[in-house]
Amino acid sequence: MDTNKMFRLDGKRGFITGGAQGIGKTIAFAFAELGADIAIVDMNFGKAQNTANEITQATGRKVIAYECNVTDPTSVKKMIDDYEKDFSTINFSVNNAGIFTGDAAIDISPETFKSVIDVNLNGVFFTAQAAARLMVKHKTGGSIISTASMSAHIINQPQTIANYCASKAGVVHLTKALAVEWAKYKIRVNCVSPGYIQTELIATLKDLLPVWLEKMPEGSRLGYPEDLIGIFVYLASDASLFATGSDMIVDGGYTIL
Repeated sequence: MDTNKMFRLDGKRGFITGGAQGIGKTIAFAFAELGADIAIVDMNFGKAQNTANEITQATGRKVIAYECNVTDPTSVKKMIDDYEKDFSTINFSVNNAGIFTGDAAIDISPETFKSVIDVNLNGVFFTAQAAARLMVKHKTGGSIISTASMSAHIINQPQTIANYCASKAGVVHLTKALAVEWAKYKIRVNCVSPGYIQTELIATLKDLLPVWLEKMPEGSRLGYPEDLIGIFVYLASDASLFATGSDMIVDGGYTIL
């Protein structure tokens, strides 16, 4: 058994949504370093292009940026059509694009509530579906990985993000449903539920960092995007061929208290 080969991504290709920054960018870098060719999919094409160029220069891998609104099936179809022209087949997708708002549930507008559900849940489905259709078309099978959250399992405090919690809980159960439906196509469907990860987004909430830390086991810490590399690599690689329908919680122990 070649353990190193099991975790390598040589010859694999796929896309990462929300790949221009934060967790998506970190995962894209890691996948490229392990031999994968990658599409960086993001609403911000300029930032996605910069990320793609940066990864190509650092790793020598084929990395292409695509602009896409994951909430719009027409935009997703254009992205996957362009992807197929450039990459032909697909072995993995990381459905990572997500947003949150801090509106109290009693005050939130219908538009704001729907916006989070649209990106975090509908967007995950549309991009997962697009990847699965391409895997079925080319009979490759593959790995579909979605970014859920520990917020699928607990209710965050003191921030008020009922719509975010609901959307991420939906991602976890959607993952299980898709895993059942798509197993016959040799498609594995899993999700990762991170805890508090110090990305550009979280950096705007610095006052809350010590509050969250107090809710964690003594001696633990808040996370960084790099802390998620191992689980995403595992799920994209052949090391996880027996894993499907799984929700991997990586939260520094936050949800066990």
